Amino acid sequence: MFDPTAFDNMKVVVEGAIYDRDLDGELLVTSRNDVVNLATLSRTFDMSFSLRHQDSKRICAKLTIEAGLQNLAAELLKTEEALKLTGCVVTVEFHLKHYYKDKSFLGIQEALESIWGTDRKIKQLVHLNPLKREEQIVNIVSVQFNRLILEEQVDDLIEMIDYLILSLKELEQYIFNSK
Repeated sequence: MFDPTAFDNMKVVVEGAIYDRDLDGELLVTSRNDVVNLATLSRTFDMSFSLRHQDSKRICAKLTIEAGLQNLAAELLKTEEALKLTGCVVTVEFHLKHYYKDKSFLGIQEALESIWGTDRKIKQLVHLNPLKREEQIVNIVSVQFNRLILEEQVDDLIEMIDYLILSLKELEQYIFNSK
């Protein structure tokens, strides 16, 4: 019988939890990708969503789960050393469209640190065309956990969805109330 990998199990649980929130009318799923990269023998799964009432072009969240060759092989090898690699890398992103102001970037950083903690790496990457300056920019904010998430922590991934929703609410208040 086929034994699903930690990646498969975590993907199914997260996907189901997000779609449940979509069916309940709380979230609106805007994108879903499940990729097997044959060149690197890796897998990536991501889902993007916004709160049901939000404009997903201005604010949305993305949850990504990744497993590389080392992670997938570790489950098959089942050695003591390999067991340390049996998990996935989880990344959270927020795609925001807002005015280019220093106080906006600082406010976003502070809001996410208050929710996710200061021990997480929070990075903001701004996309703009310097030759065609628009009033608003696209800011992709990532929250990185700097460790593998193990299959035993799958309940933490479900809880993470609550943090994503709270983050969307906080970011919405900040972005739409600061010009």
